[in-house]
Amino acid sequence: MDVDKQETMEETILVGDDLMRGPPSPVIPKEIASHVLEGVELCDGILRNLFLCLQINDIEPFCQDEIVLYQQCAEKRDKEIREQMQDSEYKLGFSMPLEQAMVRATQLQSEVTLLERLNCYPTSLSLVADANRIIKNTNIQGA
Repeated sequence: MDVDKQETMEETILVGDDLMRGPPSPVIPKEIASHVLEGVELCDGILRNLFLCLQINDIEPFCQDEIVLYQQCAEKRDKEIREQMQDSEYKLGFSMPLEQAMVRATQLQSEVTLLERLNCYPTSLSLVADANRIIKNTNIQGA
C-alpha cells in the first residue's frame, strides 16, 4: 500500500472567532433571571480552562479540545436558557393582571424591535409570541 496515494483529511483548526458564530447568547430580562438560570450549566469552569490553556500555550491550535468543549457547552446552555425564558415568560404572563400583561407584551415588542436592529431576532420573537398568546388566553378566560 502506497502511503502517498492515500487521500488525506483536511484538518480544521478552530479559533476564537469560531465561538462567535451562530446566534448570540440570549439576554435574560431581570424579572425572570433567577428562574431562567436555575439548574443551567453556565460553562464558567470550561471557559476558565479555555482561558488557562490560551494563557499557557498562547495560540489556539494547542487548545482545540477546550474550544470544542466550550462551544458545545455554550450551545447547550443557550438552548436551555431560551427554553427556560419562554417557559418563565409564559408563567409570568399568567400570574399578572391583564393590564400588566398587556404592558409587558408591549415592552417585549419594543425590545424585539431593538434586537431586530441588533440582529438578535429569533429569541425575542418567540417571547413576544408567548406574551401575545398569554394575553389572548387571559381575555378568553376573563370573558
